Amino acid sequence: MRIIRRIPNTVLFNTIFVTVNILMASTRFSLSRSVHPILKRPPCSSSPRFAPKALLKSYPCPLWSSSFSFCLQTLHHSTSPYLSSSSFSFSSCSSFSPPSMASSFTVDDSIGSNPLLQDFDFPPFDIVEAKHVRPGIRALLKKLESGLDELEKTVEPSWPKLVEPLEKIVDRLTVVWGMVNHLKAVKDSAELRAAIEEVQPEKVKFQLRLGQSKPIYNAFKAIKESPDWQSLSEARKRIVDAQIKEAVLNGVSLEDDKREQFNKIEQELERLSHKFSENVLDATKKFEKLITYNKEIDGLPATALGLAAQTAVSKGHENATAENGPWMITLDAPSFVSVMQHARNRALREEVYRAYITRASSGDLDNTPIINQILKLRLEKAKLLNYNNYAEISMATKMATVDKAEELLEKIRSASWDAAVQDVEDLKSYSKSQAASEADSLSHWDISFWSERLRESKYDINEEELRPYFSFSKVMDGLFNLAKILFGIDIEPADGLAPVWNKDVRFYCVKDSSGSPIAYFYFDPYSRPSEKREGAWMDEVVSRSRVVSRNGTTARLPVAHMVCNQTPPVGDKPSLMTFREVETVFHEFGHALQHMLTKQDEGLVAGIRGVEWDAVELPSQFMENWCYHRDTLMSIAKHYQTGESLPEEVYLKLLAARTFRAGSLSLRQIRFASLDLELHTKYIPDGPESVYDVDQRVSRKTQVIPPLPEDRFLCGFNHIFAGGYAAGYYSYKWAEVLSADAFSAFEDAGLEDNKAVKETGHKFRETVLALGGGKAPLEVFVEFRGREPSPEALLRHNGLLSVTA
Repeated sequence: MRIIRRIPNTVLFNTIFVTVNILMASTRFSLSRSVHPILKRPPCSSSPRFAPKALLKSYPCPLWSSSFSFCLQTLHHSTSPYLSSSSFSFSSCSSFSPPSMASSFTVDDSIGSNPLLQDFDFPPFDIVEAKHVRPGIRALLKKLESGLDELEKTVEPSWPKLVEPLEKIVDRLTVVWGMVNHLKAVKDSAELRAAIEEVQPEKVKFQLRLGQSKPIYNAFKAIKESPDWQSLSEARKRIVDAQIKEAVLNGVSLEDDKREQFNKIEQELERLSHKFSENVLDATKKFEKLITYNKEIDGLPATALGLAAQTAVSKGHENATAENGPWMITLDAPSFVSVMQHARNRALREEVYRAYITRASSGDLDNTPIINQILKLRLEKAKLLNYNNYAEISMATKMATVDKAEELLEKIRSASWDAAVQDVEDLKSYSKSQAASEADSLSHWDISFWSERLRESKYDINEEELRPYFSFSKVMDGLFNLAKILFGIDIEPADGLAPVWNKDVRFYCVKDSSGSPIAYFYFDPYSRPSEKREGAWMDEVVSRSRVVSRNGTTARLPVAHMVCNQTPPVGDKPSLMTFREVETVFHEFGHALQHMLTKQDEGLVAGIRGVEWDAVELPSQFMENWCYHRDTLMSIAKHYQTGESLPEEVYLKLLAARTFRAGSLSLRQIRFASLDLELHTKYIPDGPESVYDVDQRVSRKTQVIPPLPEDRFLCGFNHIFAGGYAAGYYSYKWAEVLSADAFSAFEDAGLEDNKAVKETGHKFRETVLALGGGKAPLEVFVEFRGREPSPEALLRHNGLLSVTA
């Protein structure tokens, strides 16, 4: 879900700590999202539900993490076809018997040629077009309305008569809408936007009806009050409890006039969320700076120059070359980050920085009125449901409370402050030693540049010089080998088995130790700024489920997708990754593992479904730790031309640099999380303070160098205005405590003890990765770790433990 995000091992090439402020996330993430494609889950959601806000969420990266400065937000959702486990029972990933879509959802022959309504083994991503959306979604909704009518007439408080038919309705909508919404995120076009915008209100109307169904709500309450309640499995109890809670949060108990008002708010919030993310994407695409003189781009590494020339060619400058230009600079992450870190031209850095922090804050793309309206409507919604503020709605389905979240953020803030102050002093001293004219008055566009120079000087590491050691294919091979060691699985290429939306998308098959397929996933690795949303995220295409499998007895296999925006191949060179990009891939793969390795057959709590929002980043942030594990790093760090391994002394420097500027980067995350909570607890829409006033006030406590007065970072904060992290951004830090402590179990067992690592990995798989949302996350953690979580490992990993002491 990323989920949208990343934070744990905070900081290695943190050199772009300033970038943090802008690179706004998502997904998968994160497990993310925000326009929840199907039964959209409330931004705070945590448990499984059938309600409109139900189901999946992708997980994006946090606005900052050591992982990857542009693993940002992008929370959109996607899900997919019916894949029955019987279809994948063969040892070969490429030979299987295609399953058919459930017969209960057949469509009229007159629209049967629409690919959204066809039987398919995997979603037909390659042939779905904007013209299919309106007729396809309307035909589907008509059929689902009919199915819901029948369910409400015949519903009984039993699993076969309530939960199973309801899951089938929800799943079918999730599959089709998820396919469309995913394409909007990775293959955007004006035609697709318009089609989705037109049918979206109809989709939301159906979701609201489903979430507010009193026959369904009463049936769930009857199950809970029945004598059979105690005999239900823990997973089924969590499903029932979550459905009852979600129905209330969806307005089922409201009187007719208030429910009508509630539904109007939900429709408008959905519309505004879509518009917000579209404005961010369009504003990002709008900025283009063509450079024709070498002197202006002095300092940019060869990779960045090659990408800038490649971009110029795509914009009509056919003769552009890396050596002679012209070069096109954009706000797309690979371009933006390179300028902020390496351009010696301070004026260029300032121009690009100012463009980034003011994205979507003026003209037709101004998100300011959208932010104000979203916050106003969220507060109105809270009041309708008898909550004091929107944050209380968010926390209703999370592990934390508002007070507990604020307490954690303050602890980390106070532990990080002195270190962050020292970070700034170090930059001033170093830049002065280099005779920099700006040394006594460093501004935001100087921080990343001088951070990178200081890191190079202090650790003798040049990020660009490391790229040749991290070729895309080697990184993936090493990642898959790690998964085999830890979790006993094999991952094999299965390109050609499933249709894809772009030629660069890869498809993989996951097998267990017996050689039988247990899951599949797509990976879309490269940046495509003209059509693809920024950030990195993971989402489910389809989840494990017994109910929707072909035979109804063996579970349907899960399918996931991972999306990144890393540097694409340039010329005849393969994709050469930065270390942050490597961490991002590990992060999103952690999300995917929880989705794919679940053993939960109850579809509503399988994999990432039903996991409390502030716990979903545990597997993703856990996986990032392995990027610093010697054997793992050495297995992926091979020079793409010579095959030479990364020198041992460079590895040791990477390890030493892990905590570089940890205090500053930690405060960045605290700023985002604290601002999010402030806006959703104490902020009064149309009151004396603007949202930007609130940001400035929060930043005085969370930033050593306050943001510029004209900073409009909030206009690009997709996580909370177009994603699933409203009043939930703190989740990154909350889950970071869990993930760091989980990794410390491997440290305690002995990272050099292969037998111990495998045993601990097996235990992690059987608890954190296998149990999904079928068990409370704190109980899952205790089952793995043998005790409740402690923040000690997190502070130690970040080099902040001594500061706290």
